[in-house]
Amino acid sequence: MIEAQIKSVQCMSPAGLHKMAYKEWGDPRNRNLLVCVHGVTRVSDDFDRLAAALSDAYRVICPDVAGRGRSDQLAMPQLYHLPQYVGDMVTLLARADAEHVHWVGTSMGGLIGMVLASLPDSPVARLVLNDVGPALNPQALARIGTYIGEDIRFDSLDDGVRYIREISTSFGPHGDGEWRKLAADALRQGKDGRWMKHYDLRIADAFRTLTEEGARQAETMLWRAYDAIRCPTLLLRGADSDLLAPETAHAMTLRGPKARLVEFAGIGHAPTLMHDDQVAVVTDFLLG
Repeated sequence: MIEAQIKSVQCMSPAGLHKMAYKEWGDPRNRNLLVCVHGVTRVSDDFDRLAAALSDAYRVICPDVAGRGRSDQLAMPQLYHLPQYVGDMVTLLARADAEHVHWVGTSMGGLIGMVLASLPDSPVARLVLNDVGPALNPQALARIGTYIGEDIRFDSLDDGVRYIREISTSFGPHGDGEWRKLAADALRQGKDGRWMKHYDLRIADAFRTLTEEGARQAETMLWRAYDAIRCPTLLLRGADSDLLAPETAHAMTLRGPKARLVEFAGIGHAPTLMHDDQVAVVTDFLLG
């Protein structure tokens, strides 16, 4: 197995140019491409376990969405929205010279994949949506919005681990080493030695400014996108998820690409794809 390399691609927004970093696993000459995209406050390193498991079959690319991880922040916070993210991914796929791609997206990463897969002549040939759909529970969005923009600093990584465990209990049971990785990936150490969140806190603005009317319009747009998807689709759901309601997940099995639904007991939002049973479900779908 070839170890992951850190690379970047230059993307454009209405405010100018920005760098999007990504981790690349496997043989760069492999024409079988898998793209894995993280959730709203997470990073590319979330997919280390899945990418390592699939790097013999695929060239695996895991980007840090703009404003997160190793990628540049956007000059204007109002640009942190799906159209910009989808445009950045099209640039990434052009850099990868990808004609066809398999896609795994957790939460926000799933929404990006959903929109991209819905476009005419989309390169997405197989799609995995991890605990996300066109209709999102407003109470869950409010829960996420309460902590996204908080500028919290930690004197030690151990303090940061305790914080990540507290706000991420919905990830389900994980070992101490797994929690430490989840925290170390999502935090960064500042020049003063303290640990802080590894993303632009201004991504919280979208949650603060979301109105009821705006939420309704977004849901209508996302259902329209979902119904336009034609590729085989797998929908993963934490059985205790407060973001993806059971009735939404069921509706997704009946319309659009008629996704195959797999639920994981004892987990909320969202399955981390770090455990063997979750990795096996994704692998069987992608390679089956």
